[in-house]
Amino acid sequence: MLPLAERLRPKTLDEYIGQKHLVGQGAILRQMIESGNIASFILWGPPGVGKTTLARIIAHQLQRPFYTLSAVTSGVKEVRDVIDKAKRTASINSGLFAPTDSRSPILFIDEIHRFSKSQQDSLLGAVEEGTITLVGATTENPSFEVITPLLSRCQVYVLKSLEKDDLMELLNRALTQDTYIKGLGLQVKETEAILRYSGGDARKLLNIIELVSNSGVKIIDNETVTKQLQQNPVAYDKDGEMHYDIISAFIKSIRGSDPQAAIYWLARMIEGGEDPKFIARRLVISASEDIGLANPNAMLLANTCFEVVNKIGWPEGRIPLAETTIYLATCKKDNSAYLAIDAALAKVRETGNLPVPLHLRNAPTSLMKDLGYADGYKYPHDFPGHWVAQQYLPDELVGTEFWKKD
Repeated sequence: MLPLAERLRPKTLDEYIGQKHLVGQGAILRQMIESGNIASFILWGPPGVGKTTLARIIAHQLQRPFYTLSAVTSGVKEVRDVIDKAKRTASINSGLFAPTDSRSPILFIDEIHRFSKSQQDSLLGAVEEGTITLVGATTENPSFEVITPLLSRCQVYVLKSLEKDDLMELLNRALTQDTYIKGLGLQVKETEAILRYSGGDARKLLNIIELVSNSGVKIIDNETVTKQLQQNPVAYDKDGEMHYDIISAFIKSIRGSDPQAAIYWLARMIEGGEDPKFIARRLVISASEDIGLANPNAMLLANTCFEVVNKIGWPEGRIPLAETTIYLATCKKDNSAYLAIDAALAKVRETGNLPVPLHLRNAPTSLMKDLGYADGYKYPHDFPGHWVAQQYLPDELVGTEFWKKD
């Protein structure tokens, strides 16, 4: 028998749970799908939120040929083989459909962030020419792992962890619509443990239900769920949970200046097989967000660590990771730059495109000079101490402070 998660996999958008900002009525992806004209895109979000399911629904609803590759098991050869198949399909369909019809096969690549540069390069021509419509799925920030030329050809859509209402809807569907589960006559008395262990992951929730139901119990409550999961730790995708929980503990230990805890969580990630580039990348983020101006050298060291880990790999890569972790944890902390840019972004969104003061604008033409561009600008180097009082913010924001020194 198929796993519960596979038995309940939605076949249509109306059956799809969650991601209303993308597939709800009037949302951008739903409009694209209903129009029948979709462009290449990348779905970015945590595990178990419906990336693969959404790709399959799109292919089914548009009646397109659908090819799947996993970045873990596929290389350049497999990519080229699929592209060749797509070209042959397009050649056959060219006599059946009008040239304006968008009938290119869909190529779904799971974990596209694991594709090497050469593998991603092999996709460029086919995506550019429309031979395939690429749908990628990733749990990592595409701007870090997807090459710029490919990223520029794809729209990125962010999927969110499922909310409580989404998970409750999924739980009810499993209990009432799956023939096997429904036949067991399960009663759900409490849901707090199921929702907590699921962590917004649909697959994890369904795995928990399947595990508990297979244990022979008839009543599902918090105690039953907790007991079963402790006895069967791998059944609810512990590695996936560790990926997010432990990196959170790691970063918070660095932020809290506790090198002992930080090095422990680093060891947990290493022993658990975490991607070293993922760890190094988070160190760069921590250096800029939590240490910032208190020690600008932290950013240099973290960036160097990222480069070194990429060069030497495992097991030696654990040493620069440990060195950087301890260094960051023992640094003085300052998040003023982080707060400043967020405050400035909020003000930009609030006030829109405020005009640049005339004296700060360049005046490369006589017309611009006549209009007052650059008029009254004071060149700081012409004044004692290379500073002079002068307005730099738009008129509406004069006196606003974004960066506040500790």
